[in-house]
Amino acid sequence: MARQLRAEQTRATIITAAADLFDRHGYESTSLSEIVEHAKVTKGALYFHFAAKEDLAHAIMELQSRTSGQLVREMDSRGYSSLEALMRTTFAIARLSVDGPIPRAGLRLATADVTVRPPLRHPFTEWLEFATRKLASAVKESDIHPDIDVGAVAHSLVCFFVGTRVAGRNLEPVARLPRRVAEMWYLMIRSLVPVHRRARYLTLATQLEREIRTA
Repeated sequence: MARQLRAEQTRATIITAAADLFDRHGYESTSLSEIVEHAKVTKGALYFHFAAKEDLAHAIMELQSRTSGQLVREMDSRGYSSLEALMRTTFAIARLSVDGPIPRAGLRLATADVTVRPPLRHPFTEWLEFATRKLASAVKESDIHPDIDVGAVAHSLVCFFVGTRVAGRNLEPVARLPRRVAEMWYLMIRSLVPVHRRARYLTLATQLEREIRTA
């Protein structure tokens, strides 16, 4: 039992170290030797758990997918409106990115030349489906104009959200991400939400950004 616990701890240490380096330097620019040094483990320990760098990347993306799935299920269970659930999910992902390297690395890996192995699905596909579902429901709930192209808006939203982090990586600290997500929502709300419902969602965007900033 103790040996198994140590093995699990070592595996988690390696994943966290790899995630930190992938986030800061990129997947292509990070070597296994650098991961070994950063994790403070032996090469034997690393190869015991991961045969190649791609296996490490896949493990990080699996963790990200699991976390995203948990967030979606949590939002679905709380009785929020569809638009609020979508907004809260994006802010929750932003918060996780501020707090730890694994979500940040997961996003960076999604934009890198890393093969996503079945049954794992590409995170952008998962996010696009979630956004499409929530936006379609928001139309039915009259929180969004009925004449919008749901698929086009969902695609733009995912690109906006991902691009905010990708561009921001080289321009500003990750702590700025929640503010950028709020700014994204200010623009989206003014474009999508009927006038008589905008105040609620603009206030929510400000509130969610403030909650992360003061946590």
